Amino acid sequence: MTLGHDRRMDGLTPTPAAPRSVRLVGWLLAAGTAIAVLAGTVRLGGRLDLAGAVPLALWLSLLLLVRCRWPLAVLLLSVQAVLVFRSSGLTDAGWVWPASAAYATLAADDRPGRPGLAWAAGVGLTELAFAVTWESTSGSATPREVLGSLGTEALWLAVLLAAAAAYRNRLRWRAELDERLLRAAREGELEAGRRIAEARLEIARELHDVVGHTLTVVGIQLRVAAESLEDSPNETRAALTTAQQVRSEAVRDLRALVHVLRAPGHAPEDPAAGVPQVGPLVDRMRSEELDIRLETSGDLAAVPAPVSLAVHRIVQEALTNTVRHARASRADVSIRCGRGRVEVDVTDDGRTPAAASDGSGHGIRGMDERVRALCGDFSAGPRDEGGGWVVRAAIPVPRFRL
Repeated sequence: MTLGHDRRMDGLTPTPAAPRSVRLVGWLLAAGTAIAVLAGTVRLGGRLDLAGAVPLALWLSLLLLVRCRWPLAVLLLSVQAVLVFRSSGLTDAGWVWPASAAYATLAADDRPGRPGLAWAAGVGLTELAFAVTWESTSGSATPREVLGSLGTEALWLAVLLAAAAAYRNRLRWRAELDERLLRAAREGELEAGRRIAEARLEIARELHDVVGHTLTVVGIQLRVAAESLEDSPNETRAALTTAQQVRSEAVRDLRALVHVLRAPGHAPEDPAAGVPQVGPLVDRMRSEELDIRLETSGDLAAVPAPVSLAVHRIVQEALTNTVRHARASRADVSIRCGRGRVEVDVTDDGRTPAAASDGSGHGIRGMDERVRALCGDFSAGPRDEGGGWVVRAAIPVPRFRL
């Protein structure tokens, strides 16, 4: 296990086969290296023969064909070949520049766990140190010539490693940029999913409040109409008229909701329910069996639209539960606006709703979600004295004072 880890760290372990485009680049680079070694030897006045520069050029070029799989091994073998050919006098080519492609390949290696730049710099400094020792002791050149030629080689090595490091950093930057874009896309998908879930929850609350309230009020008025059909035709007509008005308002609310779903970001044509409409709401739900009293304080028209809608829906749902489940004879609705908040209390003298007692009611859950979405406080439960049920909500309104 230790040996395998070391081999991965030093870059000797082969990597998967390169794609066709990479192999084509390898062939072009190998051909370019062979031509460059031969041309450079001639340009620098070296010997161009079949026993020296030619086999060295072929060997360095063939090694580059596997540079992507074994970059460190290719560099070590290339440097070894240069040292052998130079020290044996078979060629007068340079020390560092014939293996430029091998140096650049290793220095630009950006794969995890492979410190290619450090290895390339270490091998290059070692080769230069050997070259200085060899040139100084061989006596074939003066110190001035050694300093000039090897100084140029060292400068070339520095430029080559710097260019390879810049290329490697560019690859890392592109990889980080791709990762950030991918992360942003994933976060965008999560945010879109969250917004869809919130929209579905809001739609569920609106449908529950509108449809449930409408059916309850229409049921009350139909019962009144049925009871007074023979004895009081006028009362029957008034009850049916009220039921028709409630139905029309429910259709309006549903159309407004559909308009928002079809054209998000646009306001519906009909105004949404709010605090000013609580009075007519109470009048519609008042009956002979249930006496509802409304008490308000403060400037109701100054309540912001989101809070106003929430207050209306809370009163609507609370009274709907009272009519459906509580069997109450009286209900009191109180709305107080002031001191930076709007407070709503709806109480009745009936029994505890069964759905509310076990926490399974969608209406109470929807009221709680509405209030908490506006950073308010909500509670619903039995009254402390005299029996009955109480629903309380307090919603803060920034910059709202009375």
